[in-house]
Amino acid sequence: MSILKLEHVTKRYKDHVAVDDVSFEVEPGKIFGMLGPNGAGKTSTIRIITTITGPDSGVIYFQGEKLNQSHPSKMGYLPEERGLYKKMKVGDHLLYLAQLKGLSRNDAAKKCKYMLDRFGALDWWNKKVEELSKGMQQKIQFVATIVHDPVLLILDEPFSGLDPINSNIIRDEIYRLRDKGVSILFSTHRMEQVEEMCEDIILINQGKNILMGNVHEIKNENKKNLFSVSYAGSLPASFNGGLELVDRQDHKAIFRIPEGDTPNHLLQFLMGAGCEIHAFHEILPTINEIFISRVKGMHHEA
Repeated sequence: MSILKLEHVTKRYKDHVAVDDVSFEVEPGKIFGMLGPNGAGKTSTIRIITTITGPDSGVIYFQGEKLNQSHPSKMGYLPEERGLYKKMKVGDHLLYLAQLKGLSRNDAAKKCKYMLDRFGALDWWNKKVEELSKGMQQKIQFVATIVHDPVLLILDEPFSGLDPINSNIIRDEIYRLRDKGVSILFSTHRMEQVEEMCEDIILINQGKNILMGNVHEIKNENKKNLFSVSYAGSLPASFNGGLELVDRQDHKAIFRIPEGDTPNHLLQFLMGAGCEIHAFHEILPTINEIFISRVKGMHHEA
């Protein structure tokens, strides 16, 4: 059973359709990527999932039940627009937010201190939020998001503004939570982050679902039979069997093989021509390239 399931969800604001017939499922213990450009409808979808707003049509299920006001207590939501009270001390702030999620003050204090210690930030307890750097504040907000042990973690641009070191710390924590069985909905416009971290994705543009599925399968379905070769020696002057030289520079070349052919044909041809092969790999399209192609296709049809 999926943790979260959306069926044909639509949301309008006056004449603007922010979410247009979107459907997807988030499986237990998986990182599910929801990606698209700014303004695509990702945050509007998250607000519906967290019951901040309601859909105009469609149905949302959480752990097999129709979404209701009791479910957000089992979710952790890190919004893109961070919302910490600058004048509050870190400890007071975390205790306040943890108690809003149902923890007793005693349990909240233990859990918050444990989490801060994991992040190497226990000595921030009595500092005011405004005294912390942006990266430190983001760590505090992340702790507040996970302190109540949510079964669904919703992250909206979680790495925005973070330096590489802090990004790695947050990334490792996300993987740790996934390995514990937490389901994670990861919303971003950064295609390379989702490609690196997510198993399944949905691509959204102008509120519409334009592509959904397993990242590896999507890339394989959209491949163009391109192969990169690093070699020593000279390439043949001509190519047979439908092989196409797409690009060549500094003893590196890109070939396209015919549909239905195998990479072995290319390797055998090059070695037979006297080339010494140093490296060979298939070039799969990036999620960003696939997204751009799909969006251009939508515009062309329109």
